[in-house]
Amino acid sequence: MTKADVVAEIANQTGIEKVAVAATVEALMKTIKVSLENGDNVYLRGFGSFVVKKRAQKTGRNISKNTTIVIPGHNIPSFKPAKTFVSLIKHSKK
Repeated sequence: MTKADVVAEIANQTGIEKVAVAATVEALMKTIKVSLENGDNVYLRGFGSFVVKKRAQKTGRNISKNTTIVIPGHNIPSFKPAKTFVSLIKHSKK
């Protein structure tokens, strides 16, 4: 399912115009991105959490030059689904 499919489905279920729904979906995604960029986690009860995880510094190999490189620590975005959401998917018919 693409973003356009999500917008169309929400528009069909609510009766709101696709343009307004698309703007709302874009605003939601932008808000989540900005919050994670600022180091704040986003919690959506019953759906899941968007969190920032810290990756530690580690040593890697450049196999083409056969050298060791240091990969610096960095932050990455992560999504953890809610238990109710996981349970719903786990028990759904395929």
